[in-house]
Amino acid sequence: MAGTRAIIMERKMQREGSPWRGLSVVFFRELFDHLTSVRMLVLQFLVLLFGAAVVYFAAEQIRNTTAEDPFLFMRLFAPPGQTLLSFVLVLSILVPIIAIGLGFDSVNGEYNRRTMSRILSQPIYRDALLFGKFLAGLATLTIALVTLWLLVIGFGLLRLGIPPSGEEIGRLLVFLVVTIAYAGVWLALAMLFSIFFRSTATAALVSLGLWLFLALLWPALAQLFGEMISPQDIRFAALGLPTPDTLAWQQGLSRISPGTLYGEAVVAMLNPDAQSMTTLLAQFQGRIQTPLPLDQSIIQAWPQMVSLIAGMIVLFVIGYVAFQRQEVRA
Repeated sequence: MAGTRAIIMERKMQREGSPWRGLSVVFFRELFDHLTSVRMLVLQFLVLLFGAAVVYFAAEQIRNTTAEDPFLFMRLFAPPGQTLLSFVLVLSILVPIIAIGLGFDSVNGEYNRRTMSRILSQPIYRDALLFGKFLAGLATLTIALVTLWLLVIGFGLLRLGIPPSGEEIGRLLVFLVVTIAYAGVWLALAMLFSIFFRSTATAALVSLGLWLFLALLWPALAQLFGEMISPQDIRFAALGLPTPDTLAWQQGLSRISPGTLYGEAVVAMLNPDAQSMTTLLAQFQGRIQTPLPLDQSIIQAWPQMVSLIAGMIVLFVIGYVAFQRQEVRA
């Protein structure tokens, strides 16, 4: 009798005390679904198509116009003076779309398919379910971005015929990490709206609408609000210079957008000549002669990198708290 009771208690502890087992089950199931879904294959094909075209034109420009450049491989990602055909700009547009496409129905899709109560009736905790879904989406984005990163470097090796230097590899690795963090912000935001809205169409539209607002309208509104909070000084305006306080407010407000943070971090890593960061396009056009070492560029981009990671964590925590308070009915 005592032995049977001990076996029952042991099995109960195994069911209730192993949240990591439930996390791994959710993670691998979601990862398999993402990697084999038609939606993900279509999005990856679009990124590969646009990225290949942009990198091809960049490589042709480098072969025709560049004589000696110590950062030749980085010009594949951001060619100097080529703003419309830049691999960085393609990523800044397509990465949020992919992340939103992975996360907008991650939670409300379970409710609509009436599988949420079945999943939580198993020995799987709510936090393991949500964390597993987020990690699976982030792992899928990481696999796609690392694959694309390797393809660009491989194409550069074949087309340019020279290997990248150690500093170039370091800068490109940091650029890859920043891009993954940028994708994680939009994934966490899409999952947050997937928790708030039971309709998948509403979650997708709100996520895409917010991305378009932050990418297109918010930079102009940040300039306007900055001038309203701190008006332009006439003495600086007569010299054609912005007032320092006005510029500080404008830059601070514009950095609410993840795209601005991502652009500034990319400027510091892929343009070693950038001594300061303003906007993505301006810094790639205006160059000076003394490049910064890798550690100094990382120090420059560190606030933007930390802000992206912190934003991803904050959005996930808000969604986690909201999901814990939701009622799940059979």
